[in-house]
Amino acid sequence: MNNLEEGVEFLPAMNSKKMEKRGPKRCVVVGIALVVSLLVSLVVGLLVWHFKFRNAPVRKAFNGNLRILNWEFLDAYENSSSPEFAVLARKVKSTVEDIYRSHADIGPYHKETAITAFSEGSVIAYYWSEFVVPAYREQALDQAMSEKQNLVQRLNPRLRNPALRVAEVVAFPVDPQIARSARDNSCIFALHAKEGEVTSFTTPGFPNRPYPNNALCYWALRADANHVISLTFKTLDLEQCTDRSDYVKVYNSLSPVEHDAMVRLCGNYAPTYNLTFLSAQNVMLVALVTNKEGRYPGFKAEFFQLPKMKACGGTLKGESGTFTTPYYPAHYPPTTHRVWSVQVPSKQNVKVRFNMFFVLEPGIPVSSCTKDYVAINGTRYCGERTQFVVASSNSKIQVQFHSDASYTDTGFSAEYLSYDSSDPCPGKFACNTGRCIDTAMRCDGWLDCTDGSDERGCTCTEEQFKCQNGWCKPKFWVCDTVNDCGDNSDELKCSCSEESFKCDNGKCIPATQKCDGSDDCGDGSDEGSCNRAAVKVSCKDYTYKCRSGDCISKQNPECDGEKDCEDNSDEDNCSECPWVAREGFCGCQRGLSAPRLAWGDRSGSNVQARAVKRITTHPSFNDYTYDYDIAVLELQEPVTFSSVVKPICLPDATHNFPAGKDLWVTGWGATVEGGHPAASAALPVDVTTLGWPHLPEATPLRFSLRRENIWDRLRSR
Repeated sequence: MNNLEEGVEFLPAMNSKKMEKRGPKRCVVVGIALVVSLLVSLVVGLLVWHFKFRNAPVRKAFNGNLRILNWEFLDAYENSSSPEFAVLARKVKSTVEDIYRSHADIGPYHKETAITAFSEGSVIAYYWSEFVVPAYREQALDQAMSEKQNLVQRLNPRLRNPALRVAEVVAFPVDPQIARSARDNSCIFALHAKEGEVTSFTTPGFPNRPYPNNALCYWALRADANHVISLTFKTLDLEQCTDRSDYVKVYNSLSPVEHDAMVRLCGNYAPTYNLTFLSAQNVMLVALVTNKEGRYPGFKAEFFQLPKMKACGGTLKGESGTFTTPYYPAHYPPTTHRVWSVQVPSKQNVKVRFNMFFVLEPGIPVSSCTKDYVAINGTRYCGERTQFVVASSNSKIQVQFHSDASYTDTGFSAEYLSYDSSDPCPGKFACNTGRCIDTAMRCDGWLDCTDGSDERGCTCTEEQFKCQNGWCKPKFWVCDTVNDCGDNSDELKCSCSEESFKCDNGKCIPATQKCDGSDDCGDGSDEGSCNRAAVKVSCKDYTYKCRSGDCISKQNPECDGEKDCEDNSDEDNCSECPWVAREGFCGCQRGLSAPRLAWGDRSGSNVQARAVKRITTHPSFNDYTYDYDIAVLELQEPVTFSSVVKPICLPDATHNFPAGKDLWVTGWGATVEGGHPAASAALPVDVTTLGWPHLPEATPLRFSLRRENIWDRLRSR
């Protein structure tokens, strides 16, 4: 123990209480040091946040225009390289800078302004401005720039150019994709329409090579004073539409601002698609914005000038007549307001029927109609609508059409009609919407009135089933696993016991009677659905009959890859669509004269072309809804059948189409709803999921090929 304590000396304490107090004082000092350290860290953090984040510089760009009241437009202003352009541009730039300088939320952050173009009225100057603003002041800048700055010289005596009387200054944020695109003066073009001539222009390289990537191209289009521009895209093939895809925008000004955007185009369009746009004034701007991905052919467009329409609307009198939006079927111009006052004979009532109606603006719900709309009797109509009727309770009605400065659409084609209020549809059935339909369509199981009023309050026939909701449907639709009534009442009492077999007609039979060689169901469904090898049987309504006259027991033997008939007739006509015309000038329902069709392979050999002698359309064809869109074409000369030219192969009368089975639809046109036309194509569709536009979900597409004639079995519903 003594060895362990060697070399250690203990000193006596002079004041034990004083020694006890030294410990707590030392803790206080440490605590103060920690608080100071935290405060310093907080201050440093705040400074870093302020200078790096809150005060971080943000670049902002705006496009805009201003109107100069006391200046006359010169032709030289169209050329940005002319001395006259440069002189006026300097004056306008100085004026814009003074206006910005006078605003506390704008002036300190302004970096650059450039004058890009001039147009008539008296003179409109277009410009873009760039700002660098701290992040925390960005919102204040946006707010200040979004307001119309009615800052005229008489209210701002300090402006350096009192010779310019500026009526107003408007500015809008630059499209983000345009802001990201590199400015390339080599892709900026100025074109002026020539009286009586059509001027064409294309994307760079069209059609021999694709347009460039990461490009921003402008075409400034002009017309003479008191004229408007008609622009048509003859060919348009761009990258498929996404939020950041390549696109073309057309503006109703010479500045690419969203406020004046008339249309945004991407993807590809068929040459027959209506892509004609009208300006409200004598200028228009076309912008092409591309990204770094993909390269496509681009577009070919043409434009010409039209005299500005001085009058549209007014008073329409008589028993009937027609009227349309300005320049229909081209897109109506922006900033348009027209009123038609319709008056029929005093003892008659008047109704307006819209046969075509396309007044749709992106992002605007049809319930509000705040931008483009048609107003009748205090109600606004917009969007894309099927044929509809608006009636008045007297002999007068007023139709107002309004479009704002932005996106435009095709517009409408309408007719007004006088009628006797006691019989609004002489010889026809009047829908609650005012539409008149053939009386034969009343209570036939189909919704021919857009509101379904033709199928309400019906007295069902012996051949019809009465749904719980009052609709009448064909009896052979009962218990077919499809909700035809809409309330499923046609399928509610269709279950069979586990020991039973449910026939296609809804009848239940003992399971032992299935596939016993006897038609116990009455419709052959208990025998026609047997999965057994094809054997010769007595011919029944539900058996398949070979060309030789023999009948076989197998269900749906056609084109299943197996030889079931001894003469192989069940596998004939199974090649790829030999009945589809490979080429043709379509439009049979549109009344085109002397259309021609051609059949054969794609290589060009073995092609047979024939002129059409006669076209017989379905008597109920509707060229707006495309109901009954079918026609029989009689050829001038018969075709010669070969391996690639054969008559259409229709399913046998005994063919069963259970719900969920894939069918093949062949022909020309779009392969998806809303898609673009394609070459002749075959695609599968599901019987239970195939839909059709303008039909309620409760009305499925039906394939009833056994009991219908050629018109109804191919009825486009």
